Amino acid sequence: MAGESSRTAPKVAVLKGGPSAEREVSLSSGAECANALRQAGFEVIEIDAGRDLPARLAEVAPDVVFNALHGRWGEDGCVQGILEWLAIPYTHSGVLASALAMDKTRSKEVFRTAGLPVVDSVIVPTDTARKEHPMPPPYVVKPNAEGSSVGIYIVRDGANGPAQIGDHMPAEVMVETYVPGRELTTTVLGDRALGVTDIITDGWYDYDAKYKTGGSRHVIPADIPDDITAACLDYALRAHRALGCKGISRTDFRWDEARGLAGLYLLETNTQPGMTPTSLVPEQAAAAGVDFPALCKWLVEDALCRA
Repeated sequence: MAGESSRTAPKVAVLKGGPSAEREVSLSSGAECANALRQAGFEVIEIDAGRDLPARLAEVAPDVVFNALHGRWGEDGCVQGILEWLAIPYTHSGVLASALAMDKTRSKEVFRTAGLPVVDSVIVPTDTARKEHPMPPPYVVKPNAEGSSVGIYIVRDGANGPAQIGDHMPAEVMVETYVPGRELTTTVLGDRALGVTDIITDGWYDYDAKYKTGGSRHVIPADIPDDITAACLDYALRAHRALGCKGISRTDFRWDEARGLAGLYLLETNTQPGMTPTSLVPEQAAAAGVDFPALCKWLVEDALCRA
C-alpha cells in the first residue's frame, strides 16, 4: 500500500482509541503523536481503530502506520497481525513480541530463560483469589493480560482476608509476590537503553498515578546507586531483545533498597508505552536529547526501514 511517489513525505496513519480498557489514554497518546508527526513534516491521518479498521486502512492507503493503541487488541499482536496481512509497515513490536509481552506469565518464562530476575507468581481462578490467599501475604493480584496497572490489588502483610476483587476482572488472575521499595523504569529505543526514572507516588503506581496530572513525580536520572542504574539499563535491553521487541519498549522494575542488587526485580515490559503529556518515555527521550517530534519521526523511519 505504498503511497504515490510524487509525495515528498510518507503518509502516516496514526491508530488510536480502540476498544480496550485503555481507550482514553490511547486517544491522548494518538493525538499527541499525530501532532508531533505533523511538526516533523509527515502527512498524518488519525484513525479511531474499530472493527472496520481494515476497510479504513484500505481507504486511507498509508505508507506506514503509527500504532498508538494501548491494551488488549492493539498491544497484544491482534492489530499487528492485521497490518502484517495488509503488508503495511508499522511502528513498535511485531506479532510475537507483542503477544508475549502482554501475557505476563509467558513473558516471565522468557525473562527467566534469559537470566533476568522476576518474582514468583501463580495463575489462579479469580473466584479462588476472592475466597482465600493464593500465597502468603504480601502479594499483588492483577490481570494476566492487561497493561497500565489496570485492575491491581495489593494484599498487605497481616491482611485479615483475601483481595476484594471487583466484577470487572477476568476469570483468571495472576498473583505474584509483592516487592517493597521503589518503582523504577527504563526505556529502550532501538538498541539503546535511555536511562532510569524513579517514579514517586503516595501509594501504588496505579492507573490514576500513571495518567492523571500530579498522580506521580518522575525523577530522571534516578537518584540510585550506580550498580542499580547499570542493572536496570542492562536488564531492560536484555528483556527487549529476549522478547524480540522492535522500535521502542519500556521495562518496569521494583527495587527493595534494603537488599541492594538482589532486591531488583523486573516486573514487565511494555511494547506500546504511553505517549501522553505525563508519560515516561517522552521524558526519558528528552533527557537523552531526543525531543518528542524527533522521537515520533524515529519510530516511523524505523518502521519503514524494517518494511
